[in-house]
Amino acid sequence: MSNVGYKYPEIPRQTAVHHLEEWYQKLLSEKMDVPCNPIQRSNFGQYDMAVHYLTSVLEEAKAIDKVAIFNIDHMVQLHFSGKDAMNLLNRVLPADVENMKIGSCKYTLLLNENGTVRDDLIIMKLSDDAFILVLNAGHDITDTKDNIEYLSDADYIFSFARKDEEIFIKDISDKYVKIDVQGPYSYKLITEIFGNDVLKNRTNPEKNMGFFTFNEIEIKDETYYFSRTGYTNRWGWELYIPVKHSEDLFKTIVLKALDLGGLLVGLGGRDENRISAGNVGLPLMGAEYDNFHTPTNAPLFSAAIDMNKPDFIGKKALLNDKTDKKMVVIIAEGNIVNTGVYLNGKRLGSVTSCIISPNVPLEKRLYLGSTRKNVNEETGTAAIALAWLYNNPYPIGSDENDIRIKIELFREKDGQPFGKPVLGYISSDGINPATAHKPLKTIENL
Repeated sequence: MSNVGYKYPEIPRQTAVHHLEEWYQKLLSEKMDVPCNPIQRSNFGQYDMAVHYLTSVLEEAKAIDKVAIFNIDHMVQLHFSGKDAMNLLNRVLPADVENMKIGSCKYTLLLNENGTVRDDLIIMKLSDDAFILVLNAGHDITDTKDNIEYLSDADYIFSFARKDEEIFIKDISDKYVKIDVQGPYSYKLITEIFGNDVLKNRTNPEKNMGFFTFNEIEIKDETYYFSRTGYTNRWGWELYIPVKHSEDLFKTIVLKALDLGGLLVGLGGRDENRISAGNVGLPLMGAEYDNFHTPTNAPLFSAAIDMNKPDFIGKKALLNDKTDKKMVVIIAEGNIVNTGVYLNGKRLGSVTSCIISPNVPLEKRLYLGSTRKNVNEETGTAAIALAWLYNNPYPIGSDENDIRIKIELFREKDGQPFGKPVLGYISSDGINPATAHKPLKTIENL
């Protein structure tokens, strides 16, 4: 098999609905009666992505309370098929692929042999010999650029195939546009556009689809996928729409979201929505997950990794990983990007992701004891962050379900703290309760 990965792009790529973001920006300008400023953009995974639109990151992050639309067409979809596809994926991935049911999804990781993280991903089982893997942007490149070797996830996984195995891998990302619809009005939005059947349980149509399942739906002789995997740990779905219908449907989805008080959300708001997701936050690839950290003691370890499997790539390294490190959620009074975490003068670790959030409840902001006005206002803000700690601060034997540990966050120079500390605390129950797993009857009549 020749390489599945693409050459490194000379200029950042564009999603299939990139031009419609400009349409949306003009639409907002008219609705808000403000100048149509350029979209703030950033290169993410070798794609030209919107950080935020005419609305601010804070406004877009808050949209999750109603409905948030994400253009995440930069993510990769790989189709694995063949009589030995399951064997290869089960041999490489730490998830129990062998016992997946058709129509189910799993969250898992792609590990290096030293146990560190190459990527995190969703795997969907289409049939006994066909799967779709949904990967992060930029993990579809196999090339050498500026003396850096890039190896796509597809080519990495196939490197573990045996010569006599029948396995076919196809990148189908150019066939589908991935749009996520998140928040309590997500059910209403999707069913009003596509009908109720698309979100029904595939084996029991009298019920709604379950958490971590997907539907494969034929609409006018085209295949659509609707998955429910909790991209933000709130109610929501991931839509895979055929490219030929993406322009009309993207406009329809965005207009319906605006009618419901929602927004199209850029990278900034999406990062906030993931860090504030539930009581553990959701680790970000390239920040919490990277080539230097094993996932040991990350909050989703047991969900992503089945240590009872006989073997998978990286298992030996994980078994030998005796580190006491731990990933935690932090709430702070101000920006703590690139700071060290200190408790009673002792350095515990460092912040890996941080963003200012409008979604921290007032009670949790008041617990900081801050004198900052923005923190203490009814509709105020606080910083939320994820951090790797190398000294576990939790009391021995604690269940860690509702523990708050006050800390100080310092900027550092030459490994030493300096300046005035930012007040913060480790929040073992995160920012807001997760809703993604809760029954859909809670929102289907909103």
